[in-house]
Amino acid sequence: MSSVSDMTEDLPGVRGAWKGGPCPECGEDVPANVVHCIKCRRLLNSELKEDSVEIPAYVPLPELEEMKNAKARGHYVRCSGCGEELRINSKYVGATVQCRHCNHTFNYNDEVEQIAMYTNCPHCSDEIRASMKYSGQKVACRFCKGAIQLQG
Repeated sequence: MSSVSDMTEDLPGVRGAWKGGPCPECGEDVPANVVHCIKCRRLLNSELKEDSVEIPAYVPLPELEEMKNAKARGHYVRCSGCGEELRINSKYVGATVQCRHCNHTFNYNDEVEQIAMYTNCPHCSDEIRASMKYSGQKVACRFCKGAIQLQG
């Protein structure tokens, strides 16, 4: 059975392979068929040349846009009297409100069906209307494509 250092003569096309032994530059014992010294990184294969490929300059990647929360400023609800859609600010939660179409009064609370919410995008400040099914979801602003998480 032949040793690793003897295999270089058996392999066609592997000329100048390191036969093993101490590195000529630093004296570190380097095994056979290694291209560079483990310690000083000297090129040990006599048939090879140092790479002519330049290492590209370091270019930092752009920062990923952070996810921002967008809390609902108010909701769109259906009037239980006439069925018209009403826009009600969140500051009126728990108060009695009146429909501007039919003058029907009702208590604006959790029992009122909320169709959609509205808020301002924390990235571009444009107003966004979103269906309540997206409450709690991570979405992108339709104006600036900023990443936001809607909070109904």
